[in-house]
Amino acid sequence: MQRPIYLDHHATTPLAPTVLEAMMAYLTEKFGNAASHTHRYGWEAEEAVQTARAQVAGLINAKPEEIVFTSGATESDNMALKGIAWAYRDQGHHLITTTTEHKAVLDTCKALEQQGFEVTYVPVDRNGLVDPDDIRKAITRHTILISVMYVNSEIGTIGPLADIGAIAQEHGVLLHSDAVQGVGKIACDVDALHVDLMSLSAHKIYGPKGVGALYVRHTRPQPIRLQPLMDGGGHEQGFRSGTLNVPGIVGMGQACALCQQLWLTESDRLRCLRQRLYDGLTSRLDEVYLNGHAEQRVPGNLNLSFAYVEGESLLLSLQDIVALSSGSACTSGSHEPSYVLQAIGVDDTLAHSSIRFGLGRDTTPAEIDTVIDAIVEQVTRLRALSPIADLKRTR
Repeated sequence: MQRPIYLDHHATTPLAPTVLEAMMAYLTEKFGNAASHTHRYGWEAEEAVQTARAQVAGLINAKPEEIVFTSGATESDNMALKGIAWAYRDQGHHLITTTTEHKAVLDTCKALEQQGFEVTYVPVDRNGLVDPDDIRKAITRHTILISVMYVNSEIGTIGPLADIGAIAQEHGVLLHSDAVQGVGKIACDVDALHVDLMSLSAHKIYGPKGVGALYVRHTRPQPIRLQPLMDGGGHEQGFRSGTLNVPGIVGMGQACALCQQLWLTESDRLRCLRQRLYDGLTSRLDEVYLNGHAEQRVPGNLNLSFAYVEGESLLLSLQDIVALSSGSACTSGSHEPSYVLQAIGVDDTLAHSSIRFGLGRDTTPAEIDTVIDAIVEQVTRLRALSPIADLKRTR
C-alpha cells in the first residue's frame, strides 16, 4: 500500500539519511559512556558529544559550552522555567509569558503558580503577534524571567523576539524562548535575538526523537544559574544529570550541521510550495481563511480554516492520501478547539475547521498538486452534506 503524502513536519520530521549514518557507529561498536574517562570507548563517546555540541552551537551562533543536552524540548522548557524560577527566587517571584505558548511552557507556568510564583500571560493580536510594549508593561520589580516562543507551532507566526530581548536586557530580566519551530528554518542568532535561554529539539529538524538541548548564556554579565530538575552525577555542568544519549546527541549535531548548510535555499523552496498550495486551494474553494500572519510566518507552515467543514472529518477523509493535523501534536487528541486559534480571535466553529499544513524537505510540487485536488474534492463533498452550508447556499 502506498503511504500517504507527509505534510505534518511540524509534528516531527523523518530522520535524514546522513544523520542516521552518523549515528550508526555509536549504536554499535562505539558504544562507550561519555562519562568514562579511563579508556578509548569513553574517550570516543566524549569526543563525539563535544563535536555535536559545537555543531548545535554553530547553528544558533552560541559557544559550545553554552549547550546543555536534554531529552527534548519539553525537558528544556521545564529546565529553563523551573530552573530559573527556583535559582532566582530570592530576587523575584514573577514570570511573563504569552497566551499562545506551547503547552510545555504553559503547563510549566501553571505548575510554578501552584508553587507560589506569579505568572502574567500576555495576549496576542489576530495574527498571533505579541506587542513588545505589552511585555514591557508587564514587567515589575519582581520579574525574573520572560518566556516567549520564536515561532508558533500551530499558526507559524514569527514573533518579535529581538525586540522583546532588547526590552528584557534593558530591565535586567532573563529571556527564554522555545525556538523549536524556528531553529533550522529561519535565521536564529542568540546574540541578535538577545535571548539568554533557548529550547531546541532534534526531531523537528530531521534528527532523532528523544534528544534536545537548552542554550544557556554564559555571560550576562555573570553566568546564568539554574537549579537542576534532577540530582545525580552532575553531568552537563551540573545542569542535567544522567548518562548522555550519545547516538541521539551525535544525530542532533549532524542534523544541525545539515540545517546550517540548507536552511536558506530550503526556505525559498518551501515558501514557493506554500504559496502554490494556498493559491491552489483558495482559487478553487470559497471561504477558506488563513490563520496567522500572512507574511511573518515560517516558510513551511500554512494554517487554514475551511468554513462549514469539521476539521476532524476532513482529516479522516484524507487519511489515505495525505498526513495532516489540526494543530499541535501535543494537543491533537483533544476535542476542544485550538487554544491558539481562540487566542487570536478565531471563533470556535472556524477553529474546529482548521488544518495545519507542515511542508518539509521531501515535499514536491507534484505532491502539493495532489493534495490540492484531494482537499478540494473532500471539502466540496463535506460541504454538500452540511446543513449549515446548504442553508447559506439557499439564502
